[in-house]
Amino acid sequence: MNRPRPGTKPARRPRGATPSEPAPAERARASALFEALAKAYPDAHCELEFSSPHELLIATILSAQATDVSVNKATPALFRRFPTPADYARATPQEIEPFIRTIGLFRSKARAVHESMRSVVENFGGRVPRTIDELLTLRGVARKTANVVLSNAFHTHEGVVVDTHVQRLSVRFGLCRPEDTVGAIERRLMALFPREHWGQLSHLLIFHGRRACKARGVACPPHEICARFGDCCELRISAPTKRSTRSSPAAKAARARPRKASGARRGANGSEFQA
Repeated sequence: MNRPRPGTKPARRPRGATPSEPAPAERARASALFEALAKAYPDAHCELEFSSPHELLIATILSAQATDVSVNKATPALFRRFPTPADYARATPQEIEPFIRTIGLFRSKARAVHESMRSVVENFGGRVPRTIDELLTLRGVARKTANVVLSNAFHTHEGVVVDTHVQRLSVRFGLCRPEDTVGAIERRLMALFPREHWGQLSHLLIFHGRRACKARGVACPPHEICARFGDCCELRISAPTKRSTRSSPAAKAARARPRKASGARRGANGSEFQA
């Protein structure tokens, strides 16, 4: 198992069954995949624009069921108008709405931003909390958002960010099974990769998902990483000339793993936002 470094607390795993211990060959393959992704995307990073922990928290709340591009277009004016958590707490959701009107679910997100910042001010002295348990008490914050903030604002890795890209690529690369829940995928990735890679892993998978490994129904350009590791890609499996890949070691391992206990499922797009 991945052991935390001295002086760090064990990671708080997402709810559900404990994943089976990965075989050495599975860990070796995961390591090779990480190295290939890191070589292909040496500048992989969080693409939400922020300059402080509370700005990242707000941007991540706004990004649910929205693109990072649309959020980055809206947040500069928002951040100028409300420079501190206290400014949001003193405002009303109606005062926040005009700045995020171009983002989907803007009314619900304005309430979430207002209430989360008010909680930051009233319960945490105006500073974004640094533990996953405390972050999860904020409105609009579920595990994915908490992991984004901890990893990118505080360089603390309590889990792996699983968005739609990470979910899709984890299956296509044979790291998880198609029927696995978001929680099961996160647990499996935490078991396969060392803790110090958890934060960068999500960036690498997201970069590859946005630039090369597109969603279902979109023709992907050829890519050496997909050719080498994409044993379980549904597009490859469905191609008549690629049927033999169903018997690859990664595909067999993915199908052979026992089903995880179901956790809370998310929407079809993997979003975790709740109004």
